[in-house]
Amino acid sequence: MDPLVRFRDAHSKGIIPDDVFDLTVKRFPIIVEGINRIEKASGIQYPVAYVEPSLVISSPSPNSYEYGILFARTLPVLFDDQFQVVIQISAPLVAYGLKGTIHAILAHEFLHFLELIRKISKMDLLSDEISGNLFENVYSDETRLFEPRVVFKDRTLLNHITKRFPAGFRDYKLEDKVAKFWSGKNLPTSNISLDSNTVKLSAESISKIKISPTFISKIDQLQEKSLKIRKKKLY
Repeated sequence: MDPLVRFRDAHSKGIIPDDVFDLTVKRFPIIVEGINRIEKASGIQYPVAYVEPSLVISSPSPNSYEYGILFARTLPVLFDDQFQVVIQISAPLVAYGLKGTIHAILAHEFLHFLELIRKISKMDLLSDEISGNLFENVYSDETRLFEPRVVFKDRTLLNHITKRFPAGFRDYKLEDKVAKFWSGKNLPTSNISLDSNTVKLSAESISKIKISPTFISKIDQLQEKSLKIRKKKLY
């Protein structure tokens, strides 16, 4: 899969202007570098990733003025009984994000990927909670992810994650750039509700998913180490 195929298609249709297209393609190697870095730091292959040719924003309800920018998302895909996890990376992040920010977001989504695989291996997806509040979503997100220092053996990468995700991701400079150079130019925007940014798979679908026993064992080890660290934090 060409990770830029949707972005190239949007450009060929005139949806993405030449200057934004050229900038995004020029900076795409930062994504590749980040993925390679995460794979080296974790010893685990990164899932399939692609660039979404739009700014993805989410709000608690269609009538709400509160919204958050989703610079990347972890999406489960089930096609012809074949399960695949895909990381959706928004084009504005590639075009305007600092290298450290991009790598931190890629690493954060990688933690979501591990959590998703853990839940599938434990048949623990049907009861996944839905929250309609952005703050509650951030809290839930932070309390159920693997501990980054357990997963990544890269001090600089860990510093990027710690700085940018102390309690949910916010980068005001990036958001200002996106507002000026993307939203301000009326480039494509996708609006989703928080309720749609959840994972729901049937028990039958989950039962058909095959995960390498070696990978499951690795996930279990990371989870056990993460739990030990969190217990130390509590006590």
